[in-house]
Amino acid sequence: MPAWGKALIGALLAVAVAVVWVMDDWLSESFTVDTRTRAELRLVLYAGNIEAELQRTQIVPILLARDPVLREALQNSNYASISQLLIGLQSEVGAASIELLDTSGRVVAATDRNRLGSVRGSEALFIEARRANDTIFNVRQRDSGGYGFAYARAIRSGSQVLGVVTVEVDLAQFERSWSGFSDAVAVLDSEGRIVLATEPRWRGRTEAEALAMRDAPTAIEWALRYTADLAGRGPDAFLSNEAVLRSETRVQHRGWRLISYTTYDGVREKVNGVLALIIMGFALLLAMVFYLFSRRAYSQSALFEQESVELRQLNLRLQREIAAREKVQKELTVAEQTLAQSSKLAVLGEMSAAVSHELNQPLAAMKTYLAGARLLMTRRRTEEAMVSFQRIDDLIDRMGAITRQLKSFARKGGDAFAAIDIRDCVTEALTMMEPRLRERRVLVVRTLPKDPVRVMGDRLRIEQVLINLMRNAVDATQNVNAPQIDLILTQGDTVTLTIKDNGTGIRDIDKIFEPFHTTKGAGDGVGLGLAISSGIVADHGGRLTARNLPEGGAAFEIALPVLAEAGQDAVGHSSV
Repeated sequence: MPAWGKALIGALLAVAVAVVWVMDDWLSESFTVDTRTRAELRLVLYAGNIEAELQRTQIVPILLARDPVLREALQNSNYASISQLLIGLQSEVGAASIELLDTSGRVVAATDRNRLGSVRGSEALFIEARRANDTIFNVRQRDSGGYGFAYARAIRSGSQVLGVVTVEVDLAQFERSWSGFSDAVAVLDSEGRIVLATEPRWRGRTEAEALAMRDAPTAIEWALRYTADLAGRGPDAFLSNEAVLRSETRVQHRGWRLISYTTYDGVREKVNGVLALIIMGFALLLAMVFYLFSRRAYSQSALFEQESVELRQLNLRLQREIAAREKVQKELTVAEQTLAQSSKLAVLGEMSAAVSHELNQPLAAMKTYLAGARLLMTRRRTEEAMVSFQRIDDLIDRMGAITRQLKSFARKGGDAFAAIDIRDCVTEALTMMEPRLRERRVLVVRTLPKDPVRVMGDRLRIEQVLINLMRNAVDATQNVNAPQIDLILTQGDTVTLTIKDNGTGIRDIDKIFEPFHTTKGAGDGVGLGLAISSGIVADHGGRLTARNLPEGGAAFEIALPVLAEAGQDAVGHSSV
């Protein structure tokens, strides 16, 4: 480095030290004055709030002493409604509490009902209020800590004292509001005793005693204090080993004073922040000078070479990642094709089982009707036999509809939806189940509204669900002495159809809607009925749920959206 360069760096360092020294002095004084001014403005505001609260509350005992209701209550010893009157007044004036005392000092009415009956005849506030003709102000130290501030005034009838009314001022609210700031604030009475403070342990002490309550300072802290005193500037005091600035103002009430201690660290932080910026500026300037004298060309060459190596390595990594992604993409395509084929095979299996299960119901009904028709033909009751043949023909049509419906089992329904009356579906399902119900001697109790209950849906599929649920109910009651099935149809925000039985209930109720889950014996079912029924109800925008009844048996509930708003329907009852 040339000599002129070294001289330039030396001069820059000397200027930096001089600037930092001068700016530290000027900034410390400026920020201290600003901080002290803001603290004094806050004290003036605090003092005004205290004066306003005391003046506002001072009027209350004067008004109460002239209240004829209170005088009449003291004369007649009738205080039934006085406490409620004081409670209402307390909410209006914002006092901490209001109490009415009789001539013996017993509390006969109060906003705090827990104080009723207590005797305060020996307290100075009561004694002074009886003797004086004016309002008395008293500061009382509480047993729980802190001070209470109260006004008191005697209630007189001529020269006779009827009682005393006391109004407590809530000055503790200011302590709570002051605690939100970093300043330590205290109120001193005319004797120099602290009566309000953000530091609870200061209450009842003098200012000197409060400042003396601090930890022993370390040797470094003693040195800092001594240095500040020699310089003629710095904090006014040390509070808990922290430097503070003291501010004071007067409260226009009995010689009270309001003082605050603002942390001096805030001033130092501001000064240090500005100095840090100045030092940083000089540091950047010095770094620039060093940079100009450095071997810039060599550094740039090394940097470019290093960047070239890193770029080649990055290019190789990107090529490997691209090859890996292409391989994964091919494997994913093969997996998707395999999964699609497996899904098709699974659907075909479920379709076969579903067709077998759903056709069993009409086939069983056809077998019953054929047996009945054969018996009627033997007895030459041709017309009744023709009715059975007609029902067999209807069942054949139904089987065809089921097979057409199951062809689209894998996709959502909705093409054949129309406005239907659920009552008709219930009636048709009972007609289909009539032979089996008579065979098992099952009592069916229907509770249906008199007016139509309409939903948007596929009538055939809803009947399929009802037949399946009733068939399960019949199977569940086969070992019951008096089998019974209840059908309850209600309409509110939704249309709800409940099918109850008094059978043995449901085992593994959490799994009953899973495909191929069945509680029946081999050959009696494949476990698809409830899974298909749940899917049909879901296609209609509803929900199928099941629960075991406390009295025994089970209940299945179908909830479907209402087609249109309707009023509350009258309910009729019938039994089969």
